[in-house]
Amino acid sequence: MSELTPQGEHVRKAVKWISDKRQYEPETCGPLGKLVEQASRKFDLSPKDQDFIFRFFATKRQE
Repeated sequence: MSELTPQGEHVRKAVKWISDKRQYEPETCGPLGKLVEQASRKFDLSPKDQDFIFRFFATKRQE
């Protein structure tokens, strides 16, 4: 499994939630850091999970 494949249901849900926010509410969702902070509270993410999400979206941006 790739290093940038979400591990755990809560991380997958957080990635989907952030992706949806960025796609459907780009004018109101704010910067990625704010979204990760909100997702962290909503999905009870660990600091390691948060780091994964930052790397995941940074990699997506480069593609």
